[in-house]
Formats: sequence, C-alpha cells, structure tokens
Amino acid sequence: MTTTNRGQFSSRLGFVLAAAGAAVGLGNIWGFPTQAAQHGGGAFLLVYLLLIFALAYPVLVAELLIGRHGQANSVRSLMALANRPWQRWLAIVTALLGIVTVCLVLSFYAIVAGWLLSYLLGAALRLLGLNGAADWSEQFGFGRNLIFTLVFMAMTAAVVLRGVSQGLESWSKRLMPMLFVLLIGLIAFMLTQDGALAGLGRYLKPDLGALDDPGLLLSATGQAFFSLGLGVGAMMVYGSYLAKDSNLPKLALSVTLVDTSVAFLAGLLILPAMYAAQHLGVSIQADDGSLVSSGTLVFDLLPSLFAKMGALGPWVALAFFLLMAIAAITSSINILELPVSFVAEESPLGRSQAAVLIGLLVSALSVLILWQFETLFELVISLSTQYLQPFVGLLLCLFAGWVWQQQRCLAALAQGSPALASSRTLRVWRWYVKWVCPLLIAGLLVQSFR
Repeated sequence: MTTTNRGQFSSRLGFVLAAAGAAVGLGNIWGFPTQAAQHGGGAFLLVYLLLIFALAYPVLVAELLIGRHGQANSVRSLMALANRPWQRWLAIVTALLGIVTVCLVLSFYAIVAGWLLSYLLGAALRLLGLNGAADWSEQFGFGRNLIFTLVFMAMTAAVVLRGVSQGLESWSKRLMPMLFVLLIGLIAFMLTQDGALAGLGRYLKPDLGALDDPGLLLSATGQAFFSLGLGVGAMMVYGSYLAKDSNLPKLALSVTLVDTSVAFLAGLLILPAMYAAQHLGVSIQADDGSLVSSGTLVFDLLPSLFAKMGALGPWVALAFFLLMAIAAITSSINILELPVSFVAEESPLGRSQAAVLIGLLVSALSVLILWQFETLFELVISLSTQYLQPFVGLLLCLFAGWVWQQQRCLAALAQGSPALASSRTLRVWRWYVKWVCPLLIAGLLVQSFR
C-alpha cells in the first residue's frame, strides 16, 4: 500500500466547495425540482429539509469520519475499523462493491452528461447561425452520443489525474461559483416570464394533503440521502484528504448547507420554467396526467421553451446547459476519484496512470451501453442506483454504528472538535447512525424490490 504523498485539501473553503461540488449533480438541478412538483410542492420541500438534517447529515459525518480516520482509500479505511477476520473480509467486499457501483454509475452518467454537452454545443452553434450543425448536435444517434460521452470522460479524467489540490480543489473553486452565478441569473430571468409565478406558488406553497402520500416520504428520503453523494464510499475518500485536526461536524454541515441551497435554488428555476413553458403552449404533463419526468424535462420540455423565446432563446439555452454541464463535471470527478485513489494506492501505477486506466475502462463500459442502448441503459441505472447504492450505504452505516468500537469512534469524532468531547451530541449521532439510518435505508431497499 502507498499512502504517502496522497495530498490534502489546502483550505476549509477548498474542501467545502469540492465536497459540495461532488454532491451537487444532475439530480439536484432537475431531479429534486420535478420530485417536488410531483409530491405536493412545498410539502415535499419541508419533508426533504427535515430529512436532509435528520438522516443525510449524520451519514455524511460518518463517511467523512471513516475516511479521515483511515487516511487511505476506501478499502484500507474500512479495514482499519475491523477487529476480526470476518470484519476485514466484509470491509474489502463493501469497499470493492462501492467501487464497482460508482463505475457503473459513471458509465451511464457520462452518457447523460454527453447529451448535455451536445445541447450546450448546439446552443452555441445556433448563436453562430450554424443551424444545420446544431441540429446534428441535438439529434439522438450513436455517433453523436459516442463522441460527447468520450469527450466528457476525457474532461473528468483530466481533472482527477491532477490530484487533490491542483485537480479536485482547484477546479471546484472555479466551477462552484460559476454554478451559483448561472443559477441565480437564470432564476431572476425565469421569474420575469409569463406563467412563472404559478410555478413558484406550486413550489413554495405546501399542499398539506400530500403529506398523507407514502410516496412523498419515500421519495424525499431517497433524495435527501443520495443528493449528498452518500452510500458508496466516495465521501469517505474526500474525508481521507482532510487533516486530523479538521472539525468534521462543521465541515459536513457546510457541505450539507451548500448542497441543499443548490437544490432549493434549482426548484426556484425549474418549477417556474415548467409553468412558463405551459403558458407558451408546451405540455408539462405525461400521458397519465402526472407532471413530466426529469428526462423529458431537460431534453424535451425546456428546449421547447427556449425555442419559443425568440432571439433570447439560444442565450438562455446556452446558460442553462452550461449550468447543467458544470453540475455534471463537479459530480463526475468525485465519482472517478473513488476507484482512482484505490488503484493508485494499491498498485504500482501512479495517480495519472490510474486515472487514465479507470477512465478508459469506464469509457469502454459506456460504449457497450451505447451499443446495446435499449437493453443496457435502464438496466445499469436500475442496478446501480436502486439496488447496489442503497445496499452499500446500508453496509457503511453498519460499519460506523456496529463494527467500529464505540469509544474509538466517538474519540475520533471529537478529534478536531474538542467541545464535542463532553457533549451528548456524540452519542445521539452514533445512535442515529447505528439504528435510524440503517432502518430507513433498509426500508428504501425493500421498497425498490416491489
């Protein structure tokens, strides 16, 4: 094992922006708003905010804590908690299963992100008057999908191979402020459009009758847990790049607040945009009467809205798809970091070689999915996000709550935050991670099999 010169985040701000960027993904920008629209608007928002702090935040602290304690890749960090041979084998299986899961996630994530890049290029081409090239860029096809998927994977690998401070931290410091500026600017513009205020009311006014819907709780629980990128060990790797004296509860809270802010702001953009599109004659309902799905929203409904905006349309489309591309790359570099850190520390390969190798392997899997798109695309999404990710998340909670000896766990958490040493907060947190989080995740897993 090689753990020397692993690199560390150079500042608290750098870590918060990098970890928040990792958590802020495509699901935050359009998945959260459409779920809110489908489950009572403000009612979903209230339940989500409650769960993000009651469930997701304690698990985030646990993952970061395991990583900081181990100061190594996910396999070594989990093995450091084990006291018995069977626990060590479980640590290896859990970590490797997490690595396989994130590779599967990145394989389809790169395809979707490639579509976003193609629409971004299409908007730019239309501004240049190259409508024929723009039509090709926005038309679904194997050739287009292959090119943009590989471009996105190359971009992701290029950031990761530069390391922690020069890669993850440096680019997060650049991209996250851009994301906030674009998001706020688009919100301000969209709220001036006819019909937008109806969408704003749908988002902010709670439909209390929706609280009786069991689907709301299930959906909000899943969104709260997975919006922070939890459940596969990726945040564990970020924690391993933290100094031992870092105040984990405060850092985790900062990451949670930034991630939640982006999700909330995305709702202020997407819901008004949906109703502005409806005002212009674009249907926002599926055949069964429900609101459109996230996939239909990004690649059908919103482009239709932009097309009806006249001369402003291409500029708004350019800003929107740039926002989406930034959200995609900030998450993908986090996803790729997990397997790269493992290969770089457990093999003779250097970090750059590991990033290229994993990038090529994931790209090959993406090409296979594109080749057999109708068969594999939905299957890989379902396998990785509905089954493997919750299962690995459950195992990680069991490690933090049951395998890790209590006093050692609490002492590690108090390190860097001495005020917690005599506080009951530590024991409440451990109780959460030991009992509440596993039960909720197990409930989600059981529901996914129905």
